[in-house]
Amino acid sequence: MRPTRALLMGGVIAGPLYMGIGVIEILIRPGFDISRHELSLMSIGDLGWIQIASFLVTGLLVLGCAVGMRQVMRSGRGRTWGPLLVGLYGLGLIAAGIFVADPINGFPPGMPESSTISWHALLHFVSAAIAFLGLIAACFVFARRFAALQQRGWATYSLVTGILFLGAFIGIASGAKQSALVLAFWGAVIIGWAWLSLLSARLVSELAPMREART
Repeated sequence: MRPTRALLMGGVIAGPLYMGIGVIEILIRPGFDISRHELSLMSIGDLGWIQIASFLVTGLLVLGCAVGMRQVMRSGRGRTWGPLLVGLYGLGLIAAGIFVADPINGFPPGMPESSTISWHALLHFVSAAIAFLGLIAACFVFARRFAALQQRGWATYSLVTGILFLGAFIGIASGAKQSALVLAFWGAVIIGWAWLSLLSARLVSELAPMREART
């Protein structure tokens, strides 16, 4: 059970690690405005390697978490699709780190903005969209799982998280750059990471009863 616990703990820490690095980047990089810019723009410029590393490391942690989920979830609804969709989120994060966005909305300062989107920026947006949709779908799959288990609190929490994230994603994907939409998307990302961390922690707590049942 120790390897499974370690994999799930990766899911617990991935979100705080991702957001913690993001906060540090906001503090040390001039010109970044959370009401106008998404965190992925931090991948550009001399310090872009920090955000790229954040994508790659947290993506790998989420992938490992998905494996751990599959090992714990041996029966019931969502035992296949839940971990697969979480794994898709991890893969999307890794791809978003490999393919870098273009400068936009004045960030990074002093870097010219192109009138056309580059191929790597296009792949970045596609990767990010796949990642977010994977996590949103995972929320709905786990909502059904918890509803079937009559765990209404977790079912509601998962459903609300998925709905909020989906709404914010549709808003930002529409191309509108109003401050309210950008801030709402920031909130959705935080909510999504929090859900994954808490879900992973919950599955860790299920390991002890499983271990006792086998002894």
